Amino acid sequence: MPELPEVETVRRGLVPAMEGRLIARAIQRRPDLRWPLPERFAERLCGRRVLRLGRRSKYILADLDDSGAGPETMIVHLGMSGRMLVSGATLAEFYIPAGGAARHDHVVFEMEGGATVTFNDARRFGAMDLWPTEAIATHRLLADLGPEPLANEFHGDYLARRFAGRRMPVKAALLDQKIVAGLGNIYVAEALHRARISPKRLAGKISRAGIDRLVAAINATIADALDAGGSSLRDYRQADGELGYFQHSFRVYDREGAVCPTEGCAGRVRRIVQAGRSSFYCPGCQR
Repeated sequence: MPELPEVETVRRGLVPAMEGRLIARAIQRRPDLRWPLPERFAERLCGRRVLRLGRRSKYILADLDDSGAGPETMIVHLGMSGRMLVSGATLAEFYIPAGGAARHDHVVFEMEGGATVTFNDARRFGAMDLWPTEAIATHRLLADLGPEPLANEFHGDYLARRFAGRRMPVKAALLDQKIVAGLGNIYVAEALHRARISPKRLAGKISRAGIDRLVAAINATIADALDAGGSSLRDYRQADGELGYFQHSFRVYDREGAVCPTEGCAGRVRRIVQAGRSSFYCPGCQR
């Protein structure tokens, strides 16, 4: 499932096509994605201007102007296979024709300026919703999210408080979106390796120095992934249809048996299963 870097990369790719522009026409080709789409979804979007294209955790947030009932925000979740692809714009330096099977093009936005933004989702685990902008923080998908990596609120003191007394593995704690928002299996594995902390360590048993290393490693991993346009493993594509490239820099994720890249470490990457999901780490340098 796309994590924070992938969703942020998609958001950045959509900004030139959507931000500040009218939705000239919205086309809804089915009544639901993962959940039912809002009542009169396409009708409520037509003719509205996208004031701002933001993001919270793994969700894209399109703030819309007032249609008479007050400003609303469109929430977009890509799910496991969802893509937001841009095509047909007049600004050729930003866009190329987007591919994708037409039968999975479930929602299409024809934008002022000539761009077409298509939500393509083969598995339909994605979601869209409309919510009053002033109350967006109360939406059930957003209400309980913790701070994000790179945010001012995410620091050693905060993580030390949230980890205190917790007897769950640190990997599980970092995947808890109420503690840190936007992380998933890939970036937790990569950050733990950079911090030299085993995914099996209990969160409450990590020293304060270890927590500080972990915060720095999480921030560095996310920053590097953003620079690389995210990671493309199966379905993820950027808004122009291109792949992300961070998968070429993985240190441990999906590298079972490979030599550990840490200088001076002779260990090899091991795969274990935690809570039904693969964890990759080096037992030589991650303690």
